[in-house]
Amino acid sequence: MTAKPKKSLRASVAENVRRGDLLDHACPSRSVLSHVTSRWGTLILVVLLDGTHRFSELRREVGGVSEKMLAQTLEALAGDGFVLRRDHAQIPPKVDYSLTPLGREVAQRLEVLVDWIEENFSRIQQAREDSAVAAAPVARAQGMRHGRQV
Repeated sequence: MTAKPKKSLRASVAENVRRGDLLDHACPSRSVLSHVTSRWGTLILVVLLDGTHRFSELRREVGGVSEKMLAQTLEALAGDGFVLRRDHAQIPPKVDYSLTPLGREVAQRLEVLVDWIEENFSRIQQAREDSAVAAAPVARAQGMRHGRQV
């Protein structure tokens, strides 16, 4: 059995920059994770799996998102290379958004998570309720111990 040659520091750093290291607090890949896994980022990417949408269509599809948050999220996702913004030079202005090949890859992975959450939401809700019931006596006991009633 032969030992692997040790990588140089430069090679190790270059590999980490290419691959990303989400557990490193200073790694720039964390901002990508933040954009993709934000509430609006995830929902926008999954909606765009259905095809090209205009801004107003996305706003209707993604319930609860403000114009400001939608615009900021689309800008971040476009900056990361996940969303293509196409401005048709016409009057009235027409801008539409679609997934890039990279965006399709990440959106398909997110869709699996979104589907799992929707399919298992009743179990999740039950776990939340069970957790709240189990925590109530502890909270009451701690409140009484500190001389106040919860």
